[in-house]
Amino acid sequence: MKLTHTRAVFLMVAIAFMWSIAGVVTRHLESARSFEVTFWRSFFTLLSLMVILPLFQGREVFSRIRHGGRALWISGVCWSFMFTAFMMALTLTSVANVLITLAVGPFLTALLARVLIGHRIAMRTWLAIAVAGLGIAWMFGGDLQANSDGSQLAGTLVALLVPMAGAINWTVVQRSQAQGDKVDLVPAVMVGAFISSLVTLPLALPLTATAHDIALLAMLGLVQLAIPCVLSVRCASVLKAPEIALLALLEIIFGILLAWLGAGEVPGTNVLTGGALVLGALLVNELFGWRQRS
Repeated sequence: MKLTHTRAVFLMVAIAFMWSIAGVVTRHLESARSFEVTFWRSFFTLLSLMVILPLFQGREVFSRIRHGGRALWISGVCWSFMFTAFMMALTLTSVANVLITLAVGPFLTALLARVLIGHRIAMRTWLAIAVAGLGIAWMFGGDLQANSDGSQLAGTLVALLVPMAGAINWTVVQRSQAQGDKVDLVPAVMVGAFISSLVTLPLALPLTATAHDIALLAMLGLVQLAIPCVLSVRCASVLKAPEIALLALLEIIFGILLAWLGAGEVPGTNVLTGGALVLGALLVNELFGWRQRS
């Protein structure tokens, strides 16, 4: 099925929901902590992709990884940073705090895309980023006020690595497309999972996860990472980098709601107000975009 712009938008919404389940699932782990959480999720992501990618692309996908070129390996390293930092941040601070921190992604992505590949950004997208930024500032400011002792600083700094790596990743994908490079960047997700699991394994020893924990992290590896990450790279061939970053912000809304309903992490009024601004910016931006294209 051809992936049109409209289909890519709806697919990115579904992807954002799949990404958002990590927070609520980690709150139900029994004994796995810190690097072990990251290791098991990355390991099961790697196993899942070793099955998924050959089914869709044939066994030659492994040959393309070996000869994928610089763009593929840069993207793979970015994915590994995103995989590792995100789960580490979730073990250090609240789901809402991690997801709010991820929202700087559109700003970094738009800046890199503008500087590195000369992407022209529509005025409506700039306005949407500004409104979304206002909502994030509102949420983040309330969080800092409620935690004036700085207890959330470590988790926030680790979480900040995710949008930084994501901005580089999406820009690499867009630049590759703009230059007519036929390098397949989908296997970069598997490279990222391999690097993440390889680096975190020695740091995770001794392994203490229960069978319950391993089952949950295996589910995250498949449903929360392998499937949506492969699909998101596919969307990157249709959507512009700032559009992807804005749509990915829905992960914040979904994730906070799931943590609230499924783990009892009740967000404050500032989170709800700021989240409404972010969601409104996303909807208005896409509605205007559809109208202009039609």
